[in-house]
Amino acid sequence: MQGRMKSHQLTERQIESLLIEEQVGRLATLNANGFPYITPVHFIYFNRKIYIHGLIKGQKIDNIKNDKKVSFEVDKMEKFLMAELPCDVNTEYLSVIIIGEAKMIDNEDEKIEALKKIVEKYTPSLAGKDFPEKVLKATGVIEVSVVECTGKFYK
Repeated sequence: MQGRMKSHQLTERQIESLLIEEQVGRLATLNANGFPYITPVHFIYFNRKIYIHGLIKGQKIDNIKNDKKVSFEVDKMEKFLMAELPCDVNTEYLSVIIIGEAKMIDNEDEKIEALKKIVEKYTPSLAGKDFPEKVLKATGVIEVSVVECTGKFYK
């Protein structure tokens, strides 16, 4: 465990709150050559899983199909904590790091449920509207099952 984690751990409730409230997370996948590939994504946290939507094709999708192991990160920077010396300046923040396994959702009902929750989070004025069939076919939903989750803060 990192030194700061011993005294600056987020509670489970704080972790869930950050995952529900924040707008952008970062998904890290591994490409075919074993290099990390990080993508900023819109997401929801639902049923103790992360759901991400996007096109059904692309590098992150190819990476997930090749290797289901992923990491996901969310952070919230509050402010700089100023000091007299540049090296003593710090940051007040909250962050969550998830290690998990990703898969594409194939079941249309599950996919629609996740997409509805994404719409509710990001564009609530459009909630309840149907998704055009053409859009559904072109949209993929990634489900990240949490294997390990840590959260920390500094104030």
